[in-house]
Amino acid sequence: MLHEALQEQCRKARIPVDFTRAYWTPPLTPRLAYETERDQIEKVLGLKSLVSLTDHDTIEAPLLLRDTAETAQMPISLEWSVPFQGTIFHLGVHNLPSAQAQTIMDDMAAYTQSPNEARLLGLLALLDSFPDVLVVFNHPLWTQSCIGVHRDEHVLQRFLSSAVQFLHAFEINAARSHKENRRVEELAARWNRPLVAGGDRHGCTASGAVNLTEAESFCEFVSEIRKDQHSHVLLMPQYTEPMSVRTTRTLLDVIRHYPHFPSGSRRWDDRVFHPGDDGSADRPISSLWKKPPAFVERVFSCLRLVESAVVQHAFRCLFPDSEGTDRHKDHSSILVATETVSTEAFL
Repeated sequence: MLHEALQEQCRKARIPVDFTRAYWTPPLTPRLAYETERDQIEKVLGLKSLVSLTDHDTIEAPLLLRDTAETAQMPISLEWSVPFQGTIFHLGVHNLPSAQAQTIMDDMAAYTQSPNEARLLGLLALLDSFPDVLVVFNHPLWTQSCIGVHRDEHVLQRFLSSAVQFLHAFEINAARSHKENRRVEELAARWNRPLVAGGDRHGCTASGAVNLTEAESFCEFVSEIRKDQHSHVLLMPQYTEPMSVRTTRTLLDVIRHYPHFPSGSRRWDDRVFHPGDDGSADRPISSLWKKPPAFVERVFSCLRLVESAVVQHAFRCLFPDSEGTDRHKDHSSILVATETVSTEAFL
């Protein structure tokens, strides 16, 4: 319904907005995202937090956070979109060395613009050569079919056959379905790789999975995964909710108005960016109008009705979680929490 509404607006607008080329950013600023994860870990769990925040194909957020004393040791991390034989894989690259981070980013961008398998393996080998860098295969089975990105089993197998030696772990993704994560567990076991928790949190609610560790620093945590092959994943109560409920909650976070947030993060159309047709810099679509079009806002008003407790209860009844979480009971490295919250990437 939302997709059809946006397409209708494209057809009606005096200034056409091509939503297939637009992209959006989460409501929380880097600082707010960090504080959300830190507070929930430290105040609810009573544990020291080690947080690694990632954006798609950019290290801007961790670099900004490094400007303050409290977050000066924030790992320089990103989620790298890797084109490979007609599909796209996502790799979580955590804790880049600060002196080489920008050069590595430039090399990654060059590969993305002109994919070449030999160049890819060279970049992965370079990342692997840094002992404090962690490379995680994020949601390896997600096909992104909603935006026309597909993959078959053969491409995945070819990628893993070539690159698995440089991949240190596979991700249990708190935003994906139980069924998909169960298949990822099986895939990781076949390739002899540990599992680590990933949030993929694009809204305001904390992720549904964390890693528990005795490490005192992020570098020590990386060593646990890379050298010891040692990982404990904790699943949170929100992860046990039906996928429809989790997805809807994120959508509501995305379209919600936040009057007390910093400028540029308040309205949904401040957070959606559109590429310039003349090669100019991307700009928020709020710059194209005085207020969001009435047609789109009517659709969003209908969607916001889902925030009602009554409607959410109906959702849970209509779409129960038939998979459950007891499938993890035989896996000593995966625990199910009864009450807790989580961090964006790692604890």
